[in-house]
Amino acid sequence: MDEADLRAYVQGELTPPRLWSADTHLASCAQCRETLATVSDPAALDAGWERLDAELDAPRRGPVESLLTRIGVADHTARLLAATPVLRRSWLGAVTAVLVMTVVATNALRSAATPTLFLALAPLLPLAGVALSYGRALDPTYEMAVVSPMHGFRLLMIRTVAVLTVGLGLNGLATLALPSYGLRALAWLLPALALTGTGLALMPRLGSVLAPSLVGGAWIALLVAAQARTGTGGTLAPFTAAGQGVAGAVAALAAGLLYLLRDRFDSSPTHDPFSERGAG
Repeated sequence: MDEADLRAYVQGELTPPRLWSADTHLASCAQCRETLATVSDPAALDAGWERLDAELDAPRRGPVESLLTRIGVADHTARLLAATPVLRRSWLGAVTAVLVMTVVATNALRSAATPTLFLALAPLLPLAGVALSYGRALDPTYEMAVVSPMHGFRLLMIRTVAVLTVGLGLNGLATLALPSYGLRALAWLLPALALTGTGLALMPRLGSVLAPSLVGGAWIALLVAAQARTGTGGTLAPFTAAGQGVAGAVAALAAGLLYLLRDRFDSSPTHDPFSERGAG
């Protein structure tokens, strides 16, 4: 190769097929490689290596993060959302398997006018997703979330929306597999919102594990007490019209309390609202 072609190669001015021929020739010609080194600009070469290193070291976007950025979500927000544990395939697969088994069992039993087993379980899944999305103990990206330049309450809401979108979406698909129960199969929705909102509102005081655990335990205790009072074959109180009204009121109250406590979700080395000790 002559020196003019080598300079054009260095400056990126060669186009295919001449560029391909130059690449092949340089790979086998030591003399041209030595000449190439003499005509190259050291500063440009160093800058090129730096760009290559940065490109190689840059984290690769996963399918969830790529989808979020394509629909207009900011890069840093998409990164924090994609890191949410409940958006991982292992969690989604586990939840899907639980819902499928519950739907199969509900359809097999058909011993009541209301799908009690499904309605009892469905509200717990979004609550469990919330518990897995925050805090040092359960969130593998906790440190990244703490140092992110974002208000703690905003991060809380971003991840909660992700949790509810996934959880309620899967629950909704499972509901479609219970067509014989009609609208009664949707009686899980308001309790799910009430449990999730209450768990979030208690997090600043009790932590990201204890708060959802207590709320879930209270829900199970309520169902057991309602079952003992109603007996076999009846509709449990939380799934009656009155129970749905109470669940809606609890969800609204929890949302208001959560807004009032929004400043307590800012994390710092001395104040960690998601720690197991809580904020108290």
